[in-house]
Amino acid sequence: MIDERPGLARPPAMRDKIAITRPERDDAMKEPKAWVLQVLEWGPLLLFFGVFMLNRGGDVALWGQSYTPLVFATLVFIPALALATLVRWRLTGKLAPMQIATLVLVVVFGGLSVWLNDPRFFKIKPTIIYLLFAGLLGFSYLARRNWLQAVLSEALPMDAEGWRKLTMRMALLFLGLAVANEVVWRGMSETAWVYFKTFGMPLVIFVFLMANAGLYRAHALPDPNDKAGG
Repeated sequence: MIDERPGLARPPAMRDKIAITRPERDDAMKEPKAWVLQVLEWGPLLLFFGVFMLNRGGDVALWGQSYTPLVFATLVFIPALALATLVRWRLTGKLAPMQIATLVLVVVFGGLSVWLNDPRFFKIKPTIIYLLFAGLLGFSYLARRNWLQAVLSEALPMDAEGWRKLTMRMALLFLGLAVANEVVWRGMSETAWVYFKTFGMPLVIFVFLMANAGLYRAHALPDPNDKAGG
């Protein structure tokens, strides 16, 4: 048994063991499996979709109040997203600014929809989010500040010119999504809008990211491991 009283030093081997294992344990706690992050990312949205589809035949009575299927699905979605965000933060120790902004706006606009029993507030929420992102990225581009790089540089190492190009393209993407959301929710059925929100918007963003693969390659930073090996 090792004496842990103050003033008595641990053997060097024990000090080395403690110094090595604790950071490794911390790193392991902050690296959840990829499928867990995917569940946290998609779970609340798919739950929202499922609740809406199951109840779209008529209103839902709850606590003496009658809710439309979309408002009821929003009522379920808000705590689900808040819980998923909290779990992500506990697992990784960090949240992206976009995730925080999305949660805040969902709580605000979703809460207004539930409180006033009016789905229009939740429908305009994507418009507000995408206009906010487009505005921030547009200002970042004009001010020559690579805010996008500060958020994504670990996952996507590129030079400054690459980040400037991607910043402008993403600003235009978010602006286009904001306009598309307004067109869909104002001119199409509620079910069409739910499909668009759940699958259309993520698909557009995925296609955009894949379409910019050439930009990532053209402006990729050299791998420091290659230089060390050479």
